[in-house]
Amino acid sequence: MLRVVCRRVLNVRSAEVVTGTHLTFPGVRSKFNGVVRRNGAHIATTAVAEGADNSILKWALLLIPAATFGLGTWQVQRRKWKLQLIKELKERTHSDPQPLPLEALELKELEYRRVRVRGRFDHSTELYIMPRSRVDANKEKQEAGRLISSTETGANVVTPFNCSDLGVRILVNRGFVPRTRVKPETRSRGQITEEVELVGVVRLTETRKPFTPQNDVTKNCWHYRDLEAMAQVAGTEPILIDADLESTVPGGPIGGQTRVTLRNEHLQYILTWYGLCAATSYMWFQKFVRKIAI
Repeated sequence: MLRVVCRRVLNVRSAEVVTGTHLTFPGVRSKFNGVVRRNGAHIATTAVAEGADNSILKWALLLIPAATFGLGTWQVQRRKWKLQLIKELKERTHSDPQPLPLEALELKELEYRRVRVRGRFDHSTELYIMPRSRVDANKEKQEAGRLISSTETGANVVTPFNCSDLGVRILVNRGFVPRTRVKPETRSRGQITEEVELVGVVRLTETRKPFTPQNDVTKNCWHYRDLEAMAQVAGTEPILIDADLESTVPGGPIGGQTRVTLRNEHLQYILTWYGLCAATSYMWFQKFVRKIAI
């Protein structure tokens, strides 16, 4: 009988502990309440921290589509500027020729502008910008899209020109010759000595691009336009013009070798940045608005 009573008492005490009812043992009750309070506080603190972290992450990730949208819009403006610049350069190369100015500041503002000069060539000193391919607009249109181009390589012949109307000596890029006709004796027919009037396009000095070899003055091989060095070798002013196609004489270099090309890849950049903006915006919406795990 005593065993049954004791077992009932223990069962009642156990039930009180499990259900959280009043305990008759003060020490046990205080420890139980302390554990509950500590666990509740820990859970609440963890929930608040996770909520703050998610909020920060949510708005931080929103910066990605915002930044890509801004970059795409910037490229739209850059493309408008580039198209306008190309248009202006083409208009310059087809404008009416004007007298050649000698002031450096004025020349700097006239690059790609057509000018007219009169004088004689000095064929005793020629400079060769090479390797170069011939500029032929019609041929380039026909070969557009081909994997292999049939363009022949050679050199541009730069010859000192004594301007009789200005009293100065300048440099004139007479045009393109193939590799087999770089030497002057192979094109003696085109080495005109009489006074001529020609129209050309003003060109400024050129900065050496990465991976472009240095000019070899001793071998008379110029890879880019260094007008100061070229003028020093030829004994001229650091002024250079590209003779136009109409200046070509039989047996001489082919004029009209001014290549007006500007890289215009802004449309690709626009599509790239706006595409990234759309993709990241969709992912952000799915993750934080629709609450879909990604």
